[in-house]
Amino acid sequence: MPAGKTHDKITLWLTPLIIGGGFWITRNDRLTLLMAIAFGFSGLMFGPDLDIHSCQYQRWGWLRWIWLPYRKLMRHRSPFSHGFLIGTMLRLLYVAMFGLAIALVGVGGLWLWHRGQMTLPTQTMDWAWLRAWGQKYQGELLVSFIGLELGAMSHSVSDWTGSWLKKRRGKRRSSQKNKSSEKQTKHNSQRR
Repeated sequence: MPAGKTHDKITLWLTPLIIGGGFWITRNDRLTLLMAIAFGFSGLMFGPDLDIHSCQYQRWGWLRWIWLPYRKLMRHRSPFSHGFLIGTMLRLLYVAMFGLAIALVGVGGLWLWHRGQMTLPTQTMDWAWLRAWGQKYQGELLVSFIGLELGAMSHSVSDWTGSWLKKRRGKRRSSQKNKSSEKQTKHNSQRR
């Protein structure tokens, strides 16, 4: 499994490919820039290793405490943190729920602070504005998600490849040891 610095190098090496591929597909410099930024953010700060005390986790600085519940919930390298699509979607959902919880606590605190001067809305909120915003910026949202996912997958694929190579080397070494011990046994039996 590659170390954090190796993952960083992979992210940096792949960024020109992401920019080139993004521009080739979108033919739009703004969308390409969004994809590249999302890719870099995911590779360096929002990737699968937020489930452990990693470089990605440490880069959040004083905000890294928001990832403590996530670390407790996720088993390292599980499909829920390192899996295709699911890992990125769960991290986005986690951040959205965390942000909503902070907003609700803030509104509740303001309401308690002002007691009768502020009224909380009693009707259900109209979500049409969110739907309209999503439709207006669907291209931007899509390329941002693709960038986040590509950054996460560059990490996961390098982990999987590293583990596969390590296993393969281990099997090769153990077969070489077995062959050398067989030769030694054969040589010893011939000497007698």
